[in-house]
Amino acid sequence: MSHDSTAAPEAAARKLSGRRRKEIVAVLLFSGGPIFESSIPLSVFGIDRQDAGVPRYRLLVSAGEEGPLRTTGGLELTAPHGLEAISRAGTVVVPAWRSITSPPPEEALDALRRAHEEGARIVGLCTGAFVLAAAGLLDGRPATTHWMYAPTLAKRYPSVHVDPRELFVDDGDVLTSAGTAAGIDLCLHIVRTDHGNEAAGALARRLVVPPRRSGGQERYLDRSLPEEIGADPLAEVVAWALEHLHEQFDVETLAARAYMSRRTFDRRFRSLTGSAPLQWLITQRVLQAQRLLETSDYSVDEVAGRCGFRSPVALRGHFRRQLGSSPAAYRAAYRARRPQSDKPSDADGAAGASGPPPVLTHEGPGPVPMQTRRTAAASAMGPSTSVSTDPGRSGAERGDRSEHLYAAGRPSLPGQRSAP
Repeated sequence: MSHDSTAAPEAAARKLSGRRRKEIVAVLLFSGGPIFESSIPLSVFGIDRQDAGVPRYRLLVSAGEEGPLRTTGGLELTAPHGLEAISRAGTVVVPAWRSITSPPPEEALDALRRAHEEGARIVGLCTGAFVLAAAGLLDGRPATTHWMYAPTLAKRYPSVHVDPRELFVDDGDVLTSAGTAAGIDLCLHIVRTDHGNEAAGALARRLVVPPRRSGGQERYLDRSLPEEIGADPLAEVVAWALEHLHEQFDVETLAARAYMSRRTFDRRFRSLTGSAPLQWLITQRVLQAQRLLETSDYSVDEVAGRCGFRSPVALRGHFRRQLGSSPAAYRAAYRARRPQSDKPSDADGAAGASGPPPVLTHEGPGPVPMQTRRTAAASAMGPSTSVSTDPGRSGAERGDRSEHLYAAGRPSLPGQRSAP
């Protein structure tokens, strides 16, 4: 399913101005940017791989501010071009921005706006989305960024439809990606769009990466709320929800605890977090299930009950949609990769079964390494399945698609949203 965007038809109709060339890619660098993200477009678009069947781009590395530019580890970079080089590019890439709390230079924002007005394709990798948003290029559009910064992007720029589930979002003439390695996914997508699957596949082989990655950022989510929530009155309601995930309650219950109508609560929750409360609650229940599958021997049915799902079917549907795997397959993959000495013993499982469910907060679990969790999720990924629509269950358990984490609509290939 293609993403339905009102900006897409306009983007498709726009053409490059006469002085711009489609094959020219300008990469806009700033001081303080991380070197990994910065190097991704330089490697993809700046190396001649025509011998491998990859069409050549012409790369212009441009400084977005006065140099020298300092990057990770104290390295200093000197870009061969300034902002004037952007005027020749058919594609402009902003690989990262140094701080999500600092405004980008106005001269760079003006250059991006002019490039977009003249038909250039504008790309933001990871926190580069903050630069595009500051330039007004994401207003009314779908976009993504690193899941950790997505709530801040949504809160600071409420007109942007931020979706932290996607690896990248292609909205025609403006594209954004999630963090770090997702920048490679988006750059490969650009090559695929320009030159076809064969060229993108050849480039992927050279980079030793998959030509397409399935799944999105869901399996990496750990915290779903910005740190600022601690000073907000809704923090008490959120804390209560996290401590009672083993109970069956819905968003109406949370609204009542906040002494608000459902509509007011939804609006207040979104303005604070950038997230719909229903999808936030589902995500927290799935995270709870993920942790129990890792740290206990509860059956899937027991895990469903201890995470507030009314049935194992509801758990399986939401778990597969968020992590690309069934609960049983996720547990098997996690334990296969975990050292034997770290696996829970039967005694541990029996002891856990008699006690109350663990109290979780959005600060994350205790002893389970996050990297191990990510590896297990990636190994257990399988084809997506639709969630049961049994009318006897609530919207939250049916996987009601009327409320989503940040933006409506999902692609048929998870993690990769494209304009028609």
